[in-house]
Amino acid sequence: MQDLESAAVVGLFALLIAVVLIGLLWLPRWLGGYRPQWDKEQPYECGIPPTHDARVRIPIRFYVVALSFLIFDIEAAFLFAWAVAYWELGVQGIIGGSVFILILLLGLIYEWRKGGLSWSPDRTGRDL
Repeated sequence: MQDLESAAVVGLFALLIAVVLIGLLWLPRWLGGYRPQWDKEQPYECGIPPTHDARVRIPIRFYVVALSFLIFDIEAAFLFAWAVAYWELGVQGIIGGSVFILILLLGLIYEWRKGGLSWSPDRTGRDL
């Protein structure tokens, strides 16, 4: 009986979410109306008229540098939490933090040696 009640509550919440979602998607169109115009349908790029097709290929190096920044930024947040609790962690915490920093350093050296931090193409003239 308990499982049936739990399933009913989950089903009720799913139905409520679906109703709210449909309402939020439908309400602006119903209240504001929809009057398509050519200039409103054009892509918007920071107030500048688009200069080329939006499906232009972006070099993979851009993504590599962006992901590297994101990874090291998240790891910096972990190091901040480690630094806050530094005195309470003891020797085990210091060794664990040092191993973590060493792994970060090895990853950075590997990425640097592979050329992931430079914007120039490799020796063959191709992008990564």
